[in-house]
Amino acid sequence: MDVYAKLEELGVELPAAGKVLGLYAPVKLAGGLAYVSGQAPMVDGKLMFTGKVSAGNMAQAQAAARQIAINTLALLHEELGDLNKIKSLVKVMAFVASERGFNEQPAVVNAYSQVFIDVFGENGRAARSAVGTNELPLDMPVEIEAIFEVKGVLE
Repeated sequence: MDVYAKLEELGVELPAAGKVLGLYAPVKLAGGLAYVSGQAPMVDGKLMFTGKVSAGNMAQAQAAARQIAINTLALLHEELGDLNKIKSLVKVMAFVASERGFNEQPAVVNAYSQVFIDVFGENGRAARSAVGTNELPLDMPVEIEAIFEVKGVLE
């Protein structure tokens, strides 16, 4: 199925790709892979929310992880010109700024993973790590990086 048709079916509208916040490439293509730098839950250039994740704001953290997935797709669209070039999501590394005692990081990151499974089916199911941390840049609650297998990217 066409990725854009699937996104439309899911009611997902891709935003403009976000601005780079440092001295790095948001997407680096190499050896048939697209490496996506850590992404923040930004909407219109602002973080959806800041601070630590706890049981009390789990739904908000999951919404942030979902937004990161959508922002990742927007970045890939900008870099590749066509999301149909994505063969599979290979690896996800997620960081969740967590209140002391919070250990449901995988449940937060499931919202990110679900977007890619919904769009790419089993090719959207990746190897994954979900790590709790005490602090993230800009006081963001969640940061996620990913590696994609891409058609037509030469070594």
